[in-house]
Amino acid sequence: MDIQALLRHCDHTLLRQTATWEEIRAVCDDGIRYRCASVCIPASYVPQAADYAAGRVAVCTVIGFPNGYDTTAAKCFMAADAVRGGADEVDMVIDLGWVKDGRWDDVLSEVRAVKESCAGKLLKVIVETCFLTEAEKIRLCEIVTASGADYIKTSTGFGGGGATREDVALFAKHIGPHVKIKAAGGIASLEDGADFLALGADRLGTSRIVKLVKELEAKGGSAIVGG
Repeated sequence: MDIQALLRHCDHTLLRQTATWEEIRAVCDDGIRYRCASVCIPASYVPQAADYAAGRVAVCTVIGFPNGYDTTAAKCFMAADAVRGGADEVDMVIDLGWVKDGRWDDVLSEVRAVKESCAGKLLKVIVETCFLTEAEKIRLCEIVTASGADYIKTSTGFGGGGATREDVALFAKHIGPHVKIKAAGGIASLEDGADFLALGADRLGTSRIVKLVKELEAKGGSAIVGG
């Protein structure tokens, strides 16, 4: 297993409600040291983290999180505000009630509006697979593809279920060629991460991968990756 490659696909994440700046700064330090794809943090810390990281690691944040039922106008404002504050990437949660109501045009319009509000920054669309039927998952692959968003993301990690191998494989079959996959939630081992990448994921939303690498370093007595 190429651990350095695994880390390069990792969105090192801290979204706990009680996260402090000291903890966010430590996540940034780890993201920089281990050359992660990004650090994914609460929106209120984006300006501080962007200033602290100073381009050494991408800063990602979440909007409409974790429930997805904010209005489209609110999500657009949050996305634009995050980008103005220094966010390089935005992960948005769709309105799952609209999905259950079959309001597919509204879901598509909202994702397109948020993408426009991101002003060219990456947009990942969280569809919360644990609440979806297979047919809904496939339809959302089509919607995310049509929306112009950059990624479809499995989960918030707050919904009672995370990424599964089956869902990542399903996404890989139904997304368009310009859409990438982020597996998030429930990634408990380095093997999980490697499996998700092999199945077609491009990003891993997790706090666990870096912790596991640190544990390996502690056992081995030397750094696996340099800073």
